[in-house]
Amino acid sequence: MSPTMIAYGYLATAIVCEVIGTTFLVKSEQFTRLIPTLIMAVLYAISFYLLTQTIKTIPIGIAYALWGGLGIVLTSLVGLFFFKQTLDTAAIIGIAMIVGGVVVMNLLSNSVTH
Repeated sequence: MSPTMIAYGYLATAIVCEVIGTTFLVKSEQFTRLIPTLIMAVLYAISFYLLTQTIKTIPIGIAYALWGGLGIVLTSLVGLFFFKQTLDTAAIIGIAMIVGGVVVMNLLSNSVTH
């Protein structure tokens, strides 16, 4: 497997760990519950470690844009489906713009490693 594919695998795993970690951040109830707090901390540490592995191959600006952008989208979906939080029209438009930016960057930018 190519180093680029491995880097994108690291990045995807980092994003998933960050989103699950953020879910446990909510479950920690402002760090008053020990187990969710510990799970959150471990998942955030794994996420950042995998991000450091990613940037060995993928430029940091691209990796961080993907990590942050996809993290926002997935975290919003977790909030919507698991915590019954609502998204208004402006939030949906903003999230769509983030997705659009990630798509444009990956399809059209020469900075993105393929």
